[in-house]
Amino acid sequence: MKIGMTAVGIGKAARPAMIKVVAENADRLGFGTLWAPEHVVLFDEYESKYPYSQDGRFLAGSTIDLLDPFIGLTYAAAFSSRIRLATGICLVPEHNPLVLAKVAASLDSLSGGRLALGVGIGWSAEEFAALGIPFERRAQRTCEYVEAMRTLWREPKASFEGEFVRFSHARCYPKPVQTNGIPIIFGGESLPALRRVARYGNGWFGVNLTPAEAAQKITKLGQLLKEHGRTLEDVEIIISPYQNEVRADDLRAYHDLGVREFVPFVRLPSRESEVPGFLEQMAREWVEPAARLD
Repeated sequence: MKIGMTAVGIGKAARPAMIKVVAENADRLGFGTLWAPEHVVLFDEYESKYPYSQDGRFLAGSTIDLLDPFIGLTYAAAFSSRIRLATGICLVPEHNPLVLAKVAASLDSLSGGRLALGVGIGWSAEEFAALGIPFERRAQRTCEYVEAMRTLWREPKASFEGEFVRFSHARCYPKPVQTNGIPIIFGGESLPALRRVARYGNGWFGVNLTPAEAAQKITKLGQLLKEHGRTLEDVEIIISPYQNEVRADDLRAYHDLGVREFVPFVRLPSRESEVPGFLEQMAREWVEPAARLD
């Protein structure tokens, strides 16, 4: 089992010096993935409900620094050579899929094939409205965008005809470095989200789940995968407990469910000079025990 961190592009982890020291040391210490979240705009007041808090409020607030995840991850790629780089989560329906395909393939190329595209449908209707993008049918839009991007990544001369995307004989280079293309890891815990994983996903990122809650979701995901002629072995399962209290002793329970990467909630030190020691301690508490489970 690998240990990941959401430690690029948000708050203090949006500072260049912090990204550098985190990337260098996470790479050195054997962490699995650096995850970068995404929001284009946030609001002080909104009616939409953030799905991972009891009161529906976005926990980080509206004035926190949030880098474009692809820029933050590209910067991290320059200071690392091994660790995977992933969006957690890219709000796919807010993007033009051809532009997103180009950006993702570019980062995969520059990083030597280390990108995973964590994708989601978004929760903030206010953000969609500000961008001039319909909030309705965003799930269908997301799935079609994924299909269109995979076509661009796969075909030398690509054509696609869908409800939201149409292009003919388009060339998009560079192609992703990874032989099977950039892995698509869907976020979300609802039944429709699990259905998207079963039909389109290379992986699933479940958030705010205890071992018991994760077990229920994974059982359902296995049933849905079977309907598409797939099994749980075909998808990478990633779990974050978010702000649920967990300890390294809990890793065994997640591992036994088939979880391949665990992403504990991390609060980085304020000063860059403290990061190497902090991550070394975290490696002793999480990375090394997780590795012994395999």
